[in-house]
Formats: sequence, structure tokens, C-alpha cells
Amino acid sequence: MDIIAKILVVDDEIMVTKTLKTLLKLEGYSNVYCYNSPKEAIEWLKENKCSVIISDFIMPEMNGIEFLIKAKEINPDVTQILLTGYADKENAIKAINEVGIFKYIEKPWNNDDIVLNIKNAIERTNLKIQLKNKIVELEELNKNLENIVKERTNELINSNNKLETIIKNLSDGLLLLNSNNIIEQANKASYKILKAKDELLGKNFFELVINEKDVKTSLNVNESIYLKDFSVVDYDTNSTLPVELSLSKILLRDEVKTIVLIRDVLSQKENERLKDDFIATLTHDLRTPVLASINALEFALKGTLGNLNKEQNELFQTMKRSLEDMLGLVNVLLEVYRYESGKMHLVKNDFDMVSLIKDSIQELKPLSDKSNIVFEFNQEDEITVNADRSEIKRVIFNILGNAIKHSFDNGKIQVRVEVVKNNDVKVCIRDYGEGMTKEDLSELFKKFSRGNNKKRLPSTGLGLYLSKQIVEAHRGTIEAKSEINEGAEFTFVLCGAYKALKAVL
Repeated sequence: MDIIAKILVVDDEIMVTKTLKTLLKLEGYSNVYCYNSPKEAIEWLKENKCSVIISDFIMPEMNGIEFLIKAKEINPDVTQILLTGYADKENAIKAINEVGIFKYIEKPWNNDDIVLNIKNAIERTNLKIQLKNKIVELEELNKNLENIVKERTNELINSNNKLETIIKNLSDGLLLLNSNNIIEQANKASYKILKAKDELLGKNFFELVINEKDVKTSLNVNESIYLKDFSVVDYDTNSTLPVELSLSKILLRDEVKTIVLIRDVLSQKENERLKDDFIATLTHDLRTPVLASINALEFALKGTLGNLNKEQNELFQTMKRSLEDMLGLVNVLLEVYRYESGKMHLVKNDFDMVSLIKDSIQELKPLSDKSNIVFEFNQEDEITVNADRSEIKRVIFNILGNAIKHSFDNGKIQVRVEVVKNNDVKVCIRDYGEGMTKEDLSELFKKFSRGNNKKRLPSTGLGLYLSKQIVEAHRGTIEAKSEINEGAEFTFVLCGAYKALKAVL
């Protein structure tokens, strides 16, 4: 209980105020203020707050009800108790109902009863003040919340306006489909790309495009797919225009939707055609004369055109090697192009991987002998695979050639081939030479990438890139592990290539 609460006692009889003050002091209440004049009490209330007012009903200047009404106007939170005689009991009850007085106590009072009522009155005042403060806090919180909601709403409106502007001015078509592939929303570019002359909304999207290779477009929620083999009919020119699609299935407000990004790739196809023309030109105008020059030098070196002296022979040999290197680079560029454009078709047949590796080692032996490098490959049992032999030989040649170039003199290169799970065939080639940094490893299979350790990587930057294309065309994988001065290990896997798998099928 708040014993420091202020208590105001008003009664025209001095004996009553003194008695109440003494009683309350005995109960521990030290802040008891007594007045025998209601007007003086009103003046005190104008400068002070109190928790409880105890007022007599019959007083000469004004009665208790009039006084308590004025007191309530000054201090609305105060709790009021009216002292009344038995004869005024009816008026006291009326005051409780009309004015909102907390209690009335009949004279003479019971000390325990009046002390208990004062305690309850103080608690009531404190609860009212606390409630009022909470209401103020809630109003302030609500005001802050309204401001936050307003700010967030403005942010969302701005973000939405930005998004709408982006979608509106997007050069690619953007559509929203329902679960039945019916178009629900479409941006302006969609109408242009789809050659739509009327409303797109409500139409089945896949009835507006041609699926050239019957590509499956079924997706699960949160999955995406990128599709190339689609086109749109242009009825004005009676032709088809190539498009590329990006589909993403999402769950939007408990409904399955598909977001479609559609891109006009006519100009891209034209660029590809120009690229094809360039490659054809490269093949005819560069590869053919280089081959002719090599053949001419071979005739000269054989003495067909007359005997050569030592200096002439060395010069022609150098020219021939340079032209062969150039021809090799042109051939690699052509091979890379064919794989990237999807124009390389594998010619698969059955062959022994062990024999292929032995043949490759034998062909590279003159190069390894220069640095006294030994090959360790002692497998005898055949491992028959179904793959493109010439392309796999190119991969093995690239890896073995790099291993020789970057091995230390008098070193060794270990080769092993084995059949692993799911009839996959794994080939590992391990050297103990210069090795590579982690930075070099991360760039190793990228086109034209040489890494930081330029001694380690191929001069053209295409050999390992092409090897990766070849292995992946066989549905395989290729990887490398290395440490500086600890050598490198290249591993490629041909998935399901073991001949036993084909026999079972």
C-alpha cells in the first residue's frame, strides 16, 4: 500500500479532521492535509495532487457534493469518500450514482472500516493513474505504429511503382500464367514479341508458341527451366521467329503460378549465322593455305625440289613446325566452336580404353624421353567402352601432354583406368611436377584462361577447355587436384560407358 499518498480531509468540525488525521498517522499515513473550509481546500487542490478526498456532506460554505464536484474538475483521477449522517443517507446514495463518489461512510464511523476504505481508495486512484498512463502509452504506440505503417506503405508503393516501371519498359516479354497455363498478366513487350493483334489475357500461352522439339515444360514449385527450341508465328510475313523462354513455377497466395520470361533471339540467331560464316571462312581461307604450305615444305625437306644445305633445312624445319602449330590452333578453335554450337556429333563405337591409353603413351614417348620421364601404366585386362574414340584420345593426349610439359626432369607420370559404380569408367593421370595454385585450379577449364602460373597452363588456353567439352558431351565429368611442387592429378569419368552396360541393355 502507498503510505506516502496524499490524503485530503475536509470537514467544518475541527474535532473530526483532527480525529481522522490522528487515526491515519497511526496507520502510517504522514501526508494527511485537513481543512475546515471547503473553499480553502479548493485552493489547495489547485496547487496539489492527492489520491483520496474525504469530505463531510453538510458544511456551511458549500455542501460536500458541490465541493466534490469542483474537486473532480480540478483532479479527475482522485477517489472521493463522503462522510454523512444517517439522515443524509439517501442524498449520499444519489451522489454516488450521479457524481461518481467511490464510497459514503456514515457517522459515527468504524475506524477499521474507514481505514480499509481509504486503502482501497488509494489503490483505486493508483490503478486509474496507471490505466491512464497505459492508455497514453498505447495511443503513442498506436501513433508510432501508424507512422511506421504509413512509411512502410509508402516504401511498398514506391517499390511497386519502380517494379511496374521496370516491367513496363522491359525489352523481354514477361507473363504470369495460372496453373492451367492461362495468361493472367502480360507486359507491353509480350504483345510485340508474340505478334499479338488482340488481348493476350485469358489465352493459353503454349498455344501461342511452337515447341519445335517437343521439349517438356513440366515443373515443380520453386523450379526453373531455360528453353531454346521455341518460336512464334508471324502471320504478316508468314514466317516463324525464334524465341527463348525462361519458366519459373512459384506458389503465390496458395495458388500455383508460372512466371515466363520470353526473349526475341532473331538478332542473336543472325549473329550465330555470321559466326558460322566466319568459321567457314576461317576453315577455307586459313586452314587450306596453311595445309598447302606444310605440304610444300615437306616436299622441299624431302629433296624433291633439290638438295638443301644445313641452314636451309633448319629454316624449313622451323617454318614447318610453326605452321603445324598454327594449324593445330585453328583445328582446336574449330573443335571448340563445334561443341559450343552443338554441331559436333559424337561417333561412338566400342574400343579398349587400356589399348587407347597405351597407344597414346607410345606416341608421346619421344616427347617424354627428352626429359627422361617414365610412364607407369601396367594394366593388361581390357576395359571396353562405348564412346567416340578419336575425341577421347584427344582428351588423353591433352592431359598427358600437359603432364609431360610440367613434370620435372627424371620424373614419372602414373596412369590408371578402372570401372566404378554404375558402369562408369574413370581415368586418372597423375604427375609429380610443378603443380598449380588454388587460383589456377579455379580457372583451369575456362576458355582462354591461363591462370597466374602461366608455365603450368596450356599456351592456347583451349586444350583443357575442349577436353571438358568432350567429356561433358559424353555425359561425363572432369576435375583436377594439385599442390605447388607436388604435381597434379586429372580425373575424368565417362558415365555408363563400360561395354557391360550396353550388353545388359
